[in-house]
Amino acid sequence: MNEQDKINQEKQKKVAALYALEQAKAEARLARNLELAAGGVEFVDINQAYIDEGVTIGAGTVIGPCVTIEGNTTIGKDTFIGQNTKIKDATIGNGVNIESSVILEASIGDNTKVGPFAYLRPGTSVGNNCRVGDFVEIKNSSLGDGTKAAHLTYIGDSDLGKDINLGCGVVFVNYDGKNKYRSVIKDGAFIGCNVNIVSPVTVGEKAYIGAATTVTKDVEDGVLLVGRPQNKTIPGWVKRTGLLDKKKK
Repeated sequence: MNEQDKINQEKQKKVAALYALEQAKAEARLARNLELAAGGVEFVDINQAYIDEGVTIGAGTVIGPCVTIEGNTTIGKDTFIGQNTKIKDATIGNGVNIESSVILEASIGDNTKVGPFAYLRPGTSVGNNCRVGDFVEIKNSSLGDGTKAAHLTYIGDSDLGKDINLGCGVVFVNYDGKNKYRSVIKDGAFIGCNVNIVSPVTVGEKAYIGAATTVTKDVEDGVLLVGRPQNKTIPGWVKRTGLLDKKKK
């Protein structure tokens, strides 16, 4: 046997060993999923779910394909975990719907909807009947029951009460380059689109923050706060400048 044959033989042995290892892992994964299925958990594709031994899942919950659930995670009954979701060390309630999102060291109450493409980071607590929509990131914050952040929002180091509405593009500005600060939003407040909450501030109960406002001071209960510049109209400007005229080739 020449040197090249020896090299090829060693490669074949390595491939065979890796194949056997992957087969064993697949068999163990399937056995784990079958155990969960026997307890009432449903799978869209039982071969495409990756669930650690320490995970607890209630009956009637549906697990989509390519879902990864790790660590000390508990998931309630009749919950839906959609495709490509990753959950680690989290507590998920009953009747929750999660679509293509990442949940790390966080808790979610009953009948709450999350995603698609939401990111719940460590220290996050979301209450019952909440909505955490697409491209919403929450870090080390709490949301009370019924609070909604439907899309494109960052909530960092803040405590939000019940029945609050956050519009599109709301940002909690919690970091000044050196320190992080917390803000409080009280029950029933309405936060309009593209609002910046510059922490630390408190927004009062049922306060209304107009779109595009930057909040830098505490806001009293029940007031309207609008902090954007007034519009200025310049008649005839477009025609005079010719900015939108198409150039002829």
